[in-house]
Formats: sequence, structure tokens, C-alpha cells
Amino acid sequence: MKKLNTLLMSLAMVSAVLTGCGTSTENTPESSDETAVPETSVLETTTLEEETKSEETSADAEAENNDEEENYNTGDASLDKVRNEDGIGENELLVISFGTSFNDSRRLTIGAIEGALDEAFPDYDIRRGFTANIVIDHVQSRDGVLIDDVDSALNRAINNGVKNLVIQPTHLMNGLEYHDVVAEVAQYADAFEHVSFGEPLLTSDEDFKRVEQAIVDWTSEFDDGETAICFMGHGTEADSNQVYQKMQDLLTADGYENYFVGTVEAEPSVEDVLSAVQEGNYKRVILEPLMVVAGDHANNDMAGDEEDSWKSVFESAGYEVECLLRGLGENEDIQKIYIDHAQTAVDALTGENAE
Repeated sequence: MKKLNTLLMSLAMVSAVLTGCGTSTENTPESSDETAVPETSVLETTTLEEETKSEETSADAEAENNDEEENYNTGDASLDKVRNEDGIGENELLVISFGTSFNDSRRLTIGAIEGALDEAFPDYDIRRGFTANIVIDHVQSRDGVLIDDVDSALNRAINNGVKNLVIQPTHLMNGLEYHDVVAEVAQYADAFEHVSFGEPLLTSDEDFKRVEQAIVDWTSEFDDGETAICFMGHGTEADSNQVYQKMQDLLTADGYENYFVGTVEAEPSVEDVLSAVQEGNYKRVILEPLMVVAGDHANNDMAGDEEDSWKSVFESAGYEVECLLRGLGENEDIQKIYIDHAQTAVDALTGENAE
């Protein structure tokens, strides 16, 4: 049987990373048996015998309903470079994202990450693949723009004669969605000479430190002693939800006591965050998504006018609230982390080629 270098081993290492920082920090995956913080994995014409159970993460399911008309404008879809053209050479870097139907955010976040990777790796053709078909269908139906899903992107690579394929996910953590991508790509591995996987954003303790510094620098203008700066993540019932508490613990330990991290669909909840904020003497609250994109969750669950949105909850508690509708993908320091992860994947692939 052909060799699957470090992929399977990497899918079993997550818990070690979580305990590496005490009440730690890091990209905890989603569910105990799939919470591995993977080292860069190189697939050498391999098929995966053990498929990861595929679950469509509620992650940013974005409440996309093609039968309902939107009463808001998400921007001009034509400005977004979908990167689904042919003409690919022997080397491809496929950037895989969950996706978002918010056109401006997609261009400014996922598109910006892809652009940064394009500039960093001139020897590779950059292409896009989304895992959320509900997003793909919605954008196509509404805007007439077709984005490749993972299957289409992989078949495009095969049809274009790609030999060396690097996969760089824009996922926040190594969870169910990431494992599903690994399993799906592995089914196509025999079509390529080499396949190498880059790591999600929050994989190592160093990643956590870099993300911490990036978000602190990004919000430094609001750090006036009277403002609580709150980041809203998605959340999951799986073990990887620990990633949010890990980031909170890191911020607190490093003296950023006016920074708070919560989630939409898990814990810490908005009520938990509000309770923590109320322990301080804050007059104002800044809300910002701890997500790669600023899509449905950011615009509605965080900044919406419904009574259960984060904005409404904090306003009802008497705080002046400002919402920053920007995704992590807009931040150049965050983009650099993805570049470094892709570089490690490229280096691993190059090493395999040299053998």
C-alpha cells in the first residue's frame, strides 16, 4: 500500500497541543477523536482507507435561503476573483475555505488571503475551493457567479495535469471541517504525484501568540481603559471549542484584561462575556468577529438589531456599542500566518520530490 506520510498520525495529536499551555491556547479540533493538530502532511499517491465522517458544520452555514430575497446588499460579486479558471501548470496551491455569500467580505478576506499566497508563491497557480455548497449555490443563484467546490477544484486540477498539489485551508482550527477536507482530497491523491497539506490558522502555540498580537494591534486604538474589546467566534459542541477559552486565557495571562472572547453557538456565550465585562468599569464595548470572514454571523448574530444579537444584549445592559464588521482574513499579520503554513507544506512537498 502506498504511503500516507504523516496525515493519519497528525490526526491524533490535538490533545497534546491543548495541554501544552496549561489552561492553554490553540486550535483545538472538533471532537476528541478528530482533535489533532496536524503537522504538515504529505500524501504520495495515496488513498485514505479510513474516511473521516463528514458532517456539514453548522459553522458558518449562514442561513442561506435561496427562496428568500435579501433585504441587504453584500457588495459587487464581480469584484471578487473566483480563481476557477483553467490553464494551471504542474504546481497548484489550492486554497480551501468554508466560504461566505457576503461578496465584499469574501473579496476582502478569503480573496486577500489568496492574493497574499499568490504573491508569496510565484511558482504555484493559486486556485479556490469552497466546502459549503449552500454558499456556492446561493452566490450562483443570486449573482450568477460560480465558485468551485472542493470536488470541482480537484477535478479541475486533474484535468489540467497538476503534478504537485498543495492544499492550504483558511479554517480557524483543525476540526471536523478540516478533517473532511483531508478525507476528500485523499480520495483523489492517486491522480497527483504529491499532495501536501498546510495547517489551519490556530495550530501551534506560536500561532496563538501571533493571532493574539494581531488582534491586539488591530484594536489598539480602542484600548483606552474604558472600553471592553469583545471577539465573537462561532463555537462548536465538539472538543475543539476549547480554542476560544485558550485564546481568552492567553489574552488574560498576557495582561489584556479588557479583551474578551465568546461564541455564537457554544461557550463562552454572549451571557458569559457580558457577565465578565460587567465585572469591570467599562463604558463602551467594541464587538468584532473572531472569524476569517465577516458574513452572516458577524452581520446578524453580532451586529444585528434582533434582541438576542450581541449588539442588542450589550446595549440593553447600558453600554455604548460599536461593531467592527471585518474578518480576520483582512489582517495582513493573519495572512502571513497562512503564508508560513503554506510554506511549510511547500517545503514538505519539495522534500518529497527530492527523495
